[in-house]
Amino acid sequence: MASPNHAGHNLPMERLLYEVKKVIVGQDHLLESLLVALLARGHILVEGVPGLAKTLMVSTLAQILDLKFKRIQFTPDLMPSDITGTNVLDEDEHGRRSFRFVEGPVFTNILLADEINRTPPKTQAALLQAMQEHEITVGQTTYSLPDPFFTIATQNPIEQEGTYPLPEAQLDRFMFNIKVEYPSPQEEEQMLAATTRHEKPSVSKILSTRAILNL
Repeated sequence: MASPNHAGHNLPMERLLYEVKKVIVGQDHLLESLLVALLARGHILVEGVPGLAKTLMVSTLAQILDLKFKRIQFTPDLMPSDITGTNVLDEDEHGRRSFRFVEGPVFTNILLADEINRTPPKTQAALLQAMQEHEITVGQTTYSLPDPFFTIATQNPIEQEGTYPLPEAQLDRFMFNIKVEYPSPQEEEQMLAATTRHEKPSVSKILSTRAILNL
């Protein structure tokens, strides 16, 4: 029998699982790993083919946790500044020019780096400082990222064409590396039944940003 303290720590996890399962069918191992990594302030790498509802799962988690969520689709032509942001030149009504920093999508609470191994190592490396130090440097200025900050990266199986293996330094930044399999026939039947319903399931917010920081 669990102690009261242990049961108290389990309660948020059970409620989170209950809410996410209103939207997601199956993928229990991935879902539990995502929650553990998020609550432990870690990052997670998910390997699997496209079309397994990874984006929907992460966006649903962000909604339940009341966190900002952004997604980056990694492509071969993606630049580091597309992740971090860049300085742009502004001119006021008096003709004076100055640089203004425009934040990239990394300035969020939950970042989904989709198909991270579709982009070359130079761009992959743009996430390294953010994942380790929760800050990024553009030019001579360092900017802090929102707290909490989590990266959930997905990658295609390395045997597929057009992939760039993640360097060891980047793999070390992830708390978990999870492989996602296709759903079972029974789960596919549940998914079919869910998608043919007219009503869209609604989820409730379980934790606030402050509560997550206090865990």
